[in-house]
Amino acid sequence: MDKIRNFRDLEVWKLGKGIVLDVYQLTKGFPQEELYGLVSQMRRAAVSIAANIAEGFNRKHNAEYRQFLYIALGSCAELETHIEIAHDLGFITGDWQGNLLEKLDHESKMLRNLIKRL
Repeated sequence: MDKIRNFRDLEVWKLGKGIVLDVYQLTKGFPQEELYGLVSQMRRAAVSIAANIAEGFNRKHNAEYRQFLYIALGSCAELETHIEIAHDLGFITGDWQGNLLEKLDHESKMLRNLIKRL
């Protein structure tokens, strides 16, 4: 197992970053009137996942790190809700919805496991 030198070495961060890229790609096709609504909210929540993992990793104490991981976990739930709403409004297909929800479920499990280990 390779030594973890920075947050970029964490699989949980890599998956979070991948989710961001998926969300940006997906929301390019949303209606223009959603740019400052659902698109903005989805992108912000997705970025928050990876950003909070990174910020927490660089904190001095595990209690602080854990708090940032909880924020990332909350952002996962927020993004899941946005995805459900986007699907219900017909902005995304069931395939996109299923794929993203599966990734978010995996990300949430990884975050919970990391929180337990701290």
